[in-house]
Amino acid sequence: MKKIFLILVLVLIVVLGILLFNNKAEENISGNTVKNDGDFQEITLSMKNYNYYPNEIKVKVGEPVRIILDSSVGGCYRAFTINELEVRKYSKSPEDYIEFTPTQKGIYRFACSMGMGTGKLIVE
Repeated sequence: MKKIFLILVLVLIVVLGILLFNNKAEENISGNTVKNDGDFQEITLSMKNYNYYPNEIKVKVGEPVRIILDSSVGGCYRAFTINELEVRKYSKSPEDYIEFTPTQKGIYRFACSMGMGTGKLIVE
C-alpha cells in the first residue's frame, strides 16, 4: 500500500512539473502599442505567471511612449525600469504611468527594480 501511494505521489509531481514548464514556454508574449489621442504610444502591462504581460512590446522611435501598469501588477513590479534609456519610476496605481520618448532604435530590457519581472522593449 505504501508503494502504491509513493508511486502516485511521484506521478503527481511529474505531471505538475510538466504543466509548470509548459506555462514557462508561453512567457514570451508580444504586444503592440495603441495610439491614445495621437499623443502617445500607450501600452498597458499586466502580471501573468509572475512576469509582465506582455513581456515583449514594440514601439516607434521618436514617438512618446506611455506605459500603464494595471491593478494586477504589485510589489516591486510597480518599480519599472529601463536602465539603458534611464527610465525609472514607481507607479503607485493604474492612474499613474511611465512616460518617455525613445530616441534610438534597438532592443532594451525592462524590469522591476529587483530584476524579478523582465521583458523586452523593441524600438523600431
